[in-house]
Amino acid sequence: MRDRRTNLHTASLHQGQRPIRRAGFTLMETALAIVIVSTGVLAILYAQMAFHKQNDWSTHTSTATFLANEIREMTVRMPPHDPVTGLAYWGPEPNELTLEDFDDLDDFDGVEGLGTVFSAAEGTGPVSAMRMIIPDMEGWSQVVRVSRVPENNISGEDDPNLPEEQSVVRIEVSVFYQGPRDEEASEVTKIAWINEY
Repeated sequence: MRDRRTNLHTASLHQGQRPIRRAGFTLMETALAIVIVSTGVLAILYAQMAFHKQNDWSTHTSTATFLANEIREMTVRMPPHDPVTGLAYWGPEPNELTLEDFDDLDDFDGVEGLGTVFSAAEGTGPVSAMRMIIPDMEGWSQVVRVSRVPENNISGEDDPNLPEEQSVVRIEVSVFYQGPRDEEASEVTKIAWINEY
């Protein structure tokens, strides 16, 4: 029987036909298949990395918006200026040393008018609407700035000399995040609103 197969194979070679191939893949076919499969796997890995990066951005944005709105909620019912001293002080009054003492909006502009920072790195924040430090928020900070702007140009520059009847109070909250590998904090979101007198 073996001789018969050999004779058939030899006979087909004599008639100008191609030899019968053995079953299996050649080295070239295998290499091509590896390249195609590898390209598909790499594409999936890059898509997964892009998804995670986008997910991190979205998580940071929603956290930052939450932190900014906590300040907004805390200050929504506050008067623009101290009910007792009025416009005598811009920023916290001399006896207002901590967040619990702040009783009007201009207190949040800080002692030198540079704003108030609530930072996890400094142990002062970020803070909630209940004026409490929110735990486990490493790398996050809230910066609150208060300014007096013309009522007909609310995006204008701060002008503390404007008369009350021609101005409104603008509150801006910027939320920053500094990750463990970041050299400096970057602003994630900023919200602003107007409080009329």
